[in-house]
This record gives sequence, structure tokens and C-alpha cells, in this order.
Amino acid sequence: MSGQARKLRVAVVFGGRSAEHAISCVSAGSVLAAVDPDRYEVVRVGITRDGGWVLADPEQRLAIVGGELPEVTGGTPVTLVGDPGGRGLLPLGDDARLVEVDVVFPVLHGAFGEDGTIQGQLEMSGLPYVGSGVFASAASMDKEFTKKLLAAAGLPQGDHVVLRDASGALCPDPAVLDEAARERLGLPVFVKPSRAGSSIGITKVTDWAQFPGAVATARAIDPKVVVEAAVPGREVECGVLAGRGGGLPEASQPAEIRLKPGTDWYDFDAKYLDDAVEFDVPADLTPEQTLLVQRTATRAYLAMDCQGLARVDFFLGTDADGADRLVINEVNTMPGFTPISMFPRMWAASGVAYPELVDRLLADALAGPAAR
Repeated sequence: MSGQARKLRVAVVFGGRSAEHAISCVSAGSVLAAVDPDRYEVVRVGITRDGGWVLADPEQRLAIVGGELPEVTGGTPVTLVGDPGGRGLLPLGDDARLVEVDVVFPVLHGAFGEDGTIQGQLEMSGLPYVGSGVFASAASMDKEFTKKLLAAAGLPQGDHVVLRDASGALCPDPAVLDEAARERLGLPVFVKPSRAGSSIGITKVTDWAQFPGAVATARAIDPKVVVEAAVPGREVECGVLAGRGGGLPEASQPAEIRLKPGTDWYDFDAKYLDDAVEFDVPADLTPEQTLLVQRTATRAYLAMDCQGLARVDFFLGTDADGADRLVINEVNTMPGFTPISMFPRMWAASGVAYPELVDRLLADALAGPAAR
């Protein structure tokens, strides 16, 4: 490239060891298609289900086809250079030549990706990356600590109980919930792994006889379980981006998820496999409701110490006096980027097209934490 500046090299990392491996692959496929080839050279880095890093084949399928989920299955094995002076990936072989990297887009969902683990690895390696840092990623991934931080900031959330495994102090038997807690939470309740996403491992319990089985299902994903009271209201989401030039975070137009008749709740199949939901982007809200959602989303982003981006999920209902009641459900530091995902769709409705969104996230990562 004599006479020309070298393109910035972005490593798009996808797959991973979590139960959301396939959704990460689908998200990465969309991100890869949106990266500006005139500005960036892309390195596809897949992480297999058992944790192996590979330079993925450009022909690797990264979409759901006929209900079949994608998976990282092969490629050239590589390792991330731990020395900050290296700043890249080293193929594992006799003729190993460093693949230099300028910035990383870790399109990883769930454990070993969205939970602060890869963020810590990238920090140690001296590589800038898209999204929140170690603390915000870990705290937002863990529903228990998300709720604690939101409560400390005075932000509204639903009633809940945390159950630990038998070695924990909160509950000697995680399949038992005392009568006082049952009375307070009421039915139905949602039993969730504390550290998971994409509705994996979640059960809607409508009879307490179902509760032990629901806890077992959640514990197959995470030994810590959160039991949440059902919150009546509309399911509304809002995207947040870091402000330009280090300014205050910006909120997108909100969106609403509406279940089609016959769909009980927004589970994994409804999200990704079945034609079971309808999306209103933007949501049909009053100006006052829109402003309430946007302001609360940015407050949650700041309360969790997020960087780069986040998606905040809400229930919007009314209180006993008929006034709007907004309850935060979750904060996602690496929301889905699939073709149907709400985060890019909300920003498109806000005037930020998908390629511009990806470029803005990469630019924010390259600016560094101090500039953010």
C-alpha cells in the first residue's frame, strides 16, 4: 500500500463457550457485512464451543438456515498475544507470523464474552475494543448485581429473590422458596439463570409445583438463580450509545415487542426461530413516555458504568393512580446484532444506519477509555 495509509485492522470475534454461541455467530455475520471495507480490513476470529480460537474461514456460515443454527467448527488455530507490545494474534504453527490488530469487536453474548472475561483479556493485551469494560460487563451480565446497582441509583425494578446453590448463604436448598417469598412474588414468576441471555434457561412458572424443575433448568446454565415476579406492562427497549467526543450518552427511539396470539412469552424460540412476535420500531408511545424511557435508559447506562453501547429493556405499565410506571428488566452491554435484533433497528429508526452504527462503535473504541 505504498503511498496510502494502511487500513485499520479490526478483529471481529464471535462464537464462544456460552449457550449463546449460535446467536453470537449470527450477530457477527451482520456486523461483518456492515464493516466499511474502504476503511477497515477485517480479521474473522471464531471461538469454538470448547474455547479454541481460530482464524475462521470466510465461507463460514453465520446465519440461521432452515432452523439450523451456525457454529464455529474449524479454522487456523491462533492465540491472543498477552504482551501489550504484540497487539495481535499469533497462529499456532511452525511458520507463525503475527496478525497485527488495531481494534477488536467482541460480538460475544453470555459467559466467557459478555461478562468481563474477554474484556480483561483484551485489557491485558493492550488492545482497544468495542463496548463496556471489565466491571460494567461483569455487573450487567449478573442479574443480581445489575439489580443492586440500579437500586442504589434509585432506578425502578421488579420484585425478585436470589437463590444460590447449596454452598451459598442465601438459601440452603435452591429448590425451596419460603411461603413469605411466594406470597410476596405471587404467580406467575420467571426463574432465570443469573448470568445468561437470549432467554436461555428461563422458565415461566404458573404453579409452584413447577418450581423445582424450573430451578434445575436454570441451574444447568448457572448455579445462581434469580426468581422474578411478573411485571404487567408493555415490553419496551431502548438503545444507548456513548456520546460523541466524550459527551453524554445518547438514547435511541424506543421499540416495542408484541407477542402474536398463541405465544405465551418472549422465549428463545420466539426470539430467533418462530414467527411469533411483532416489532414496533419506533414504539407507539406518547412524547412523554418516549422521553421517560430515553432518560431512564441513559441513567441505567451511567449507573452500570457502561461504555460504547447498551440496550436497556423495560416493562411499561401504569400504577394504582393510572400514571405511567416504568420498570427496568435488564441492561445488555453487548446486545444482539442479528438482522432482527432491536438494537440496530432502533438506531436505524433514529437516523443511524447499520454501517454508520458499526463505524461509530469502532471509532469510539479506538478513541480509548479516556476519551469516552
